[in-house]
Amino acid sequence: MNKLQLVFFFVGLSVLAQKQVPNLNLTNLEGKSISLKTDFSEKDKLYVFSFWATWCTPCINELDEMNEVQEEWKKTLNFEIIAIATDDSRTQKRVKPLVNGKGWDYKVLLDTNQDFKRALSIVNIPYTIVVKNGEIVHIQNGYVPGNEKELVEKLKTL
Repeated sequence: MNKLQLVFFFVGLSVLAQKQVPNLNLTNLEGKSISLKTDFSEKDKLYVFSFWATWCTPCINELDEMNEVQEEWKKTLNFEIIAIATDDSRTQKRVKPLVNGKGWDYKVLLDTNQDFKRALSIVNIPYTIVVKNGEIVHIQNGYVPGNEKELVEKLKTL
């Protein structure tokens, strides 16, 4: 294998790695370990992973919007929202009170060491990925009001 082939091989591997959900365990708000590979593996179900933090106002706005519309979406789509809190050890203690205060009706997982975020090479939040059958099928970077309408239209096509 020459150098050019080797470079393409490794680039191909990194692109392939970006398409798969990493085999990681995160913790839920009750301290239980949750496997990304096995706990979110229902065939043909869409999993919407929204990366956020307590200090990120656009993230919280996005999650508020998704919480308001998810029951309507569930009438026509088989999907689940999972909020991935990327707060570090300094701000992690704010996650549970914020979630309880907001009354968000979806799973919240803690990515305290940012392993999930790092595995996907996420630089900025809010960042949303849609996973179907273990494959990342859609990425949405950033948030502006109304993005949830674009997201649901995309979910309908998957």
